[in-house]
Amino acid sequence: MTTRILTVCLGNICRSPVAEAAIREAAAAADVDVEVDSAGTGAWHVGNPPDERMQAAGAESGLDVGGRARQVTPADLDHHDLVVAMDASNLADLQAMADQHGASATIRLFRSFDPDAGDTDLDVPDPYYGGPDGFSRVVEMMRPAAAGVVDWAAKRDGD
Repeated sequence: MTTRILTVCLGNICRSPVAEAAIREAAAAADVDVEVDSAGTGAWHVGNPPDERMQAAGAESGLDVGGRARQVTPADLDHHDLVVAMDASNLADLQAMADQHGASATIRLFRSFDPDAGDTDLDVPDPYYGGPDGFSRVVEMMRPAAAGVVDWAAKRDGD
């Protein structure tokens, strides 16, 4: 059974596209069947490719960060089995949308799947207004959480 996963950040040009790429990589390595997409809670960048700085940071780490920005919709929260938010603000927006529309997806913070993240600050910082180091740091945060998401999907498939 294919597990449908949606990664969500604010504009869908930095964090969520690289999370999508990391989940695809982890799923391929684990031979777990997933369908992965990304979206943003805001509409500012709809139709744009991922930020060039995030594409470069992903490429340096071996991740192909692609796609076009789009805004999350209530239908996404029914179509996807798991929706992962990059920070608490996006999580709150997604939960409010789910409550308003009676959506069925499991909604969690992305880093809650990282066994080494702890329980304190699970936000993936938004690197948009910072320098290149912020983009590289975000890429580093993606793989452990992506592996955890894929483990969740594999266990779900076993049910």
